[in-house]
Amino acid sequence: MPLLWYLRDLLQLTGTKFGCGAGLCGACTVHLNGEAVRSCQTSLKDASGKKVVTIEGLALKGDHPLQKAWATANVPQCGYCQAGQIMQAAALLKAHAKPTDHDIDDAMQGNICRCGTYQRIRQAIKMAAGVKA
Repeated sequence: MPLLWYLRDLLQLTGTKFGCGAGLCGACTVHLNGEAVRSCQTSLKDASGKKVVTIEGLALKGDHPLQKAWATANVPQCGYCQAGQIMQAAALLKAHAKPTDHDIDDAMQGNICRCGTYQRIRQAIKMAAGVKA
């Protein structure tokens, strides 16, 4: 069973979205032992005994700096990809506290936003990191 379906169907943690089912769009991104992974391609067996964090667990009150920056920068349009985008961005900021545009583009390239809010995503990541946009 993919981790995605366990999270959504059994635990009722529906913030993690099903997008492509092939690990290509990033909508299902969660953290597994602190690393961003595609939960549609991660088996429940591979996640066993590891720490899994979904968008619901990123900040219990929804006040993670990225979540705040996302709202301030008006990033979401349809919102479908946003949980995966934020989880990917959180892993980026853990690895690079002050990311450059190149760091952001490199880390976020596997997360698709069909609404095309990439400039606002970059702006929000910089805002959360305290980097001048």
